[in-house]
Amino acid sequence: MSATELTRTRIKFCGFTRGEDVDRAVALGVDALGFVMWPKSSRSVRVEQLAALSARVPAFVTRVGLFVDQPAEFIEQCLPYLDMLQFHGNETPDECQRFALPWMKALRMRDEIDLGHEAQRYHQAQALLLDAYRPGTPGGTGETFDWSRIPANLAKPVILAGGLSADNIADAVRQVAPYAVDVSGGIEVSHGCKDADKMASFVRYVALADAR
Repeated sequence: MSATELTRTRIKFCGFTRGEDVDRAVALGVDALGFVMWPKSSRSVRVEQLAALSARVPAFVTRVGLFVDQPAEFIEQCLPYLDMLQFHGNETPDECQRFALPWMKALRMRDEIDLGHEAQRYHQAQALLLDAYRPGTPGGTGETFDWSRIPANLAKPVILAGGLSADNIADAVRQVAPYAVDVSGGIEVSHGCKDADKMASFVRYVALADAR
C-alpha cells in the first residue's frame, strides 16, 4: 500500500457549547474539537464552560480554542483546557507564538490575499485555516469561497473552512485535497447546538471522498 493510499482528511468540528455534542463527535472519531472563546460569537463559551467541556474530551482528540484579537491574559486562562490555539483576528506572528501551545492562523480569503506570502509570514504555524471573507466577520459566515484560489504547493498544511456541509464536503475534499476540514454551521440545528445526523453524514462523506 502506498503512502498516498494511507492519506486521510482530518476533521475538526467547531463551536461546541453542549457536552452531549462533544460526546457524539468523539464517538464519530473526529480529530479535533473547537471551542469559541470570542464573546461576540453566538457560539462562544466562558472559561468555566470550556473547562467542563474539555474534560469530556479523551486522549488523542485535539482541543482547539478560537480567539480573535483577545488579551494575552485571557488566553492564558484558557491554556490548561486546550491543546492548540486558533487565531482569527489580526494577530501578528509574534502574538501567536508567545503561548506555550501549537497554533494555527485563520486567513479570510480576501480578493487581494497572497497565500504564499502569508504562509511565509506565519511560518511557525502548524497550519493555515482558510475561510470565506465577509467584511466585519472574523469567521463562521456559513459561506464558501472559490477553492481554485488555493495553490497546490502552499508551504503550510491547509485546513479548509467556510460553508462546508455534507452536501459539498466530498467535492471539497476531491478538489482541494486539504490536510483537514473544519465545519461548524453545517452540522448544526441552531448556533452552538449540533445535529447528530448531520455530524455523522459529514464524517461519512469525508471518508467516502478519501476512499476514491
